[in-house]
Order: sequence, then structure tokens, then C-alpha cells
Amino acid sequence: MLPVGAIAQAVPKVGTCPSGYYTSGGACAPSSSDPRPALPKVGTCPSGYHTSGDYCLGSSSNARHAIPKTGSCPSGYYTSGDYCLSTR
Repeated sequence: MLPVGAIAQAVPKVGTCPSGYYTSGGACAPSSSDPRPALPKVGTCPSGYHTSGDYCLGSSSNARHAIPKTGSCPSGYYTSGDYCLSTR
């Protein structure tokens, strides 16, 4: 599994970019080398994330990996808010 910092990257722009990100073309790009992970907000943010702009933003750069929940969560993930959150 990749370290969370390795997966935090530009995210598709959906409304207002989260804190610590800036608009770059059609994306929100991180403005630091150790960004907090950001996910387009769909319902309730998972544990360890909070609403920032139109996104769920990790409370720290090492927040657990999260993916939007569609059906059951995959192995190694559990339901948190409207997302599946990594157990590691």
C-alpha cells in the first residue's frame, strides 16, 4: 500500500477547491509538498476528514485513504460517513 502522502495529488475541480489547494485548469492542485488528502464531497465526510469548499479534506497529511461508497466496501475498508475508509 502506498503512503497517504503519495496518493494526495491534484483532484478534479468540483466547485470551490479545499484549503491548501489552488485551481489549475480543471483541477485543484495541492499548494504544498505534503498536502492533506482531498475528495470531492459526496454526503457525509469520513472520520478524520472535514468539509472544506466542496471537498472532504483530511485532518492531517496522514489521514486514512478514503473512497466514495458504492455498494459494499472492498476488503481492507469499512464504512465511514458516505465513504469507505482504509483500515490502515
